[in-house]
Amino acid sequence: MRANMSPCDGKSTDMTDLKEGNICSRKVVYICDQRLFKECDKIPNVCGRASLVHNLIKSYNLLPHMQITPSKPASEDHLTSFHSRNYIEFLQEVDKCNDLEKYEDDQLEYGLGYDCPLIEGIYGFVETIAGASITAAQALVDGLATAAINWCGGWHHAQRDEAEGFCYINDIVLAIHKLREKFNRILYIDFDLHHGNGVENAFAFTRNVLTLSLHKYEPGFYPGSGSLQDVGSGRGKFYTVNVPLKEGIRDENYCVVFNCVTSKICSTFRPNAVVVQCGADGINGDPACAFNLTPHGIGQCVEKILSWNLPTLFLGGGGYHLPNTARCWTYLTSIITGFQIDSSIPDTNLDFMHYSPDFELDVAPGNRSDLNSSAEVKQLGETICKNLDNIAEENKENNQHEF
Repeated sequence: MRANMSPCDGKSTDMTDLKEGNICSRKVVYICDQRLFKECDKIPNVCGRASLVHNLIKSYNLLPHMQITPSKPASEDHLTSFHSRNYIEFLQEVDKCNDLEKYEDDQLEYGLGYDCPLIEGIYGFVETIAGASITAAQALVDGLATAAINWCGGWHHAQRDEAEGFCYINDIVLAIHKLREKFNRILYIDFDLHHGNGVENAFAFTRNVLTLSLHKYEPGFYPGSGSLQDVGSGRGKFYTVNVPLKEGIRDENYCVVFNCVTSKICSTFRPNAVVVQCGADGINGDPACAFNLTPHGIGQCVEKILSWNLPTLFLGGGGYHLPNTARCWTYLTSIITGFQIDSSIPDTNLDFMHYSPDFELDVAPGNRSDLNSSAEVKQLGETICKNLDNIAEENKENNQHEF
């Protein structure tokens, strides 16, 4: 009889040993090409970020520790595996027109305008952005990597029928669909400051994908969803996990609740693969001025994820202090590859002056108070774990039916 052991209970990787020896048995694919960077630069508020991130990773000599893989554009069939055909056809129509003003009225039906303005070459843009994450997922499906990175991905707000919140296409949902070709149970983790509403909505009714989002939650804060009571629907009830947090949360409280919740998820859901959205807009210094995290805090969470030894896809997301986002994702890249890097920004970096005045990789926490008390964080974790007990009960009932 098969032992009831979670795949997340495997032997933890000692990241210290890996880093000190500059040895990592993990095969890492890194999605990278100039077309991808050029298209990513079209996204409002992050113009230039893709190149900034890549150049910092390159200057730390991390590229030789990964397999560099160019992205492949997503096919129409890929895009319509989640998005409605009407939405995709509208993007195709706009793409062929030189007069974008012609669509000022029609665009509103598809969430375009305001934070998702019509852009030139919009269909080629979504093909590329979506294709990069699908390419990364394909590497995991084919067994070419145990971890795959696409820092140009992570656009978690886009809905089936419309763009939303700087997100024109939901590359995350499309990548998860690709992973589902091989892996039965996918755990999605979202570190972004904002609730991952588009991904949650896509999988709210299924038991095959469990979505976990840690985010700021308060009246009037975008997107307004992701309460503690939001646990999924129908057959997918309890397979949606939201961790609503208050202003100013620091690394310690963040990691406490993350470790508590993910340990329970591993023992109940038992994922076969993991997708991680590493939004950096919760890092201190971001214009959102909400959380008070550092890359080290997110890094601790990533180390725990890697210790599960599951195929894992790492994606970008928010992050509007561009140098700090580059710092964060470069640091995470070093953890994923198991290669130790120095705290001083290399002076060979093409964007060296962007990191003035300290020219350091570290981002220190600010002086804001953490409005999340230790008692509240503990209670939050306990409530979520109690909800997840329902999955354990379902598994128990299913196992009984097998005999």
